[in-house]
Amino acid sequence: PPQYDLSSLRVLGSVGEPINPAAWDWYNDVIGGGSATVVDTYWQTETGGHVALNLPGVHEPKAGSCRGGTYGIDLKILDPKSGEVIEGNGVEGVLAISKPWPGMARTCLGDHSRFKSTYLSPYPGFYFAGDGARRDEEGYIWVTGRVDDVINSSGHRIGTAELESALVSHPRVAQAAVVGYPHDIKGEGVACYTTLTEGTVMSEELRKELKMSVRSSIGPFATPDMIIEAPALPMTRSGKIMRRILRKIAGGETEFGDTSTLADPSCVEVLVENAKA
Repeated sequence: PPQYDLSSLRVLGSVGEPINPAAWDWYNDVIGGGSATVVDTYWQTETGGHVALNLPGVHEPKAGSCRGGTYGIDLKILDPKSGEVIEGNGVEGVLAISKPWPGMARTCLGDHSRFKSTYLSPYPGFYFAGDGARRDEEGYIWVTGRVDDVINSSGHRIGTAELESALVSHPRVAQAAVVGYPHDIKGEGVACYTTLTEGTVMSEELRKELKMSVRSSIGPFATPDMIIEAPALPMTRSGKIMRRILRKIAGGETEFGDTSTLADPSCVEVLVENAKA
């Protein structure tokens, strides 16, 4: 922002939700002035620290991605069906860690069997992070989203992160979240929640533009079925989007379970009404 002197900034961190290239560019240019290093990181509460990141002065930043793994982390990409390690660049699969590290969680309090079934059993011999990822031709890691957030629509598997990046690339969209919901014909429909830039009003014309943006970036099979205006998204106090609530709203459900961790629970009612529009 022009009213602040940000010239002393040298390193900018990115945590929480995956940062899409459009948001990365804004962060780099507006906050960092094009001279601070953006350190995009990947980690979980359960990992106790970063497992992948761009080291300032070592790795050349690439918008929307990070290098992996960091010190002591043996990060792997696995074939989601066979569980075999996929070597080399230009590959896609699920993200896993092959060796223990000092900061890793070792159990769930009072429920060790749950810890094993969630993190260790899906791919024996590996810690399963629960996320999909691809390693590009230069060795950078792109997190494609939670594996359970992948939308299977008319036989196509679509990563939510890819859809969200396509939406945010539109100049009138500030933030987006995409989920699947039950669809009688396609199996799963694509529901897009969009937070618009200041002064922008949702219209049918804008909805058409957003659908075309997705079609152009990914393909006709990824065309959204619903585009819902979201003045605010249901986020936890730590900045994570509660996608289960978004799935329930898109599916017409009204029971959302525990919402006590939401930073602003009132946004849910607004989204329910907007989904009916």
